[in-house]
Amino acid sequence: MPPIPEQIASHLLIWAVALFVFKHLIADFIVQTSWMAIGKERKAGWAMPLLAHISIHAAGTLAIALLLAPQLAWLAVVDLVVHGVIDRSKSLVQQRFRFKTDQAAYWWLFGIDQTLHQLTHLAFAVWIAAAASAV
Repeated sequence: MPPIPEQIASHLLIWAVALFVFKHLIADFIVQTSWMAIGKERKAGWAMPLLAHISIHAAGTLAIALLLAPQLAWLAVVDLVVHGVIDRSKSLVQQRFRFKTDQAAYWWLFGIDQTLHQLTHLAFAVWIAAAASAV
């Protein structure tokens, strides 16, 4: 990540964070189908459902970047990869330990997954605000 300038446009940062929060809500909970949610968790045949899911996230990131800092449109590819690694890692841990929804560990894993996604989005938002402020 490039150095953050001492001054960035706070309104761009706020907008970017808000847009990423809503992008995540829409892509992870509203648009994600059962085929994606269940399929990406399988031991076999997980690649296509995961690719569909992370492609939706990447499209959302692309839209945000194009709106606020078009020169960072390539962040969509970074989101595709990072989101895929986070989700697949969560699936592998879940497969290994077989946590059930009535176990605290299941919710810890879910919380870690969601936190990593939001931290990724925060980094993207700072990057976008810094780049847009430098123009």
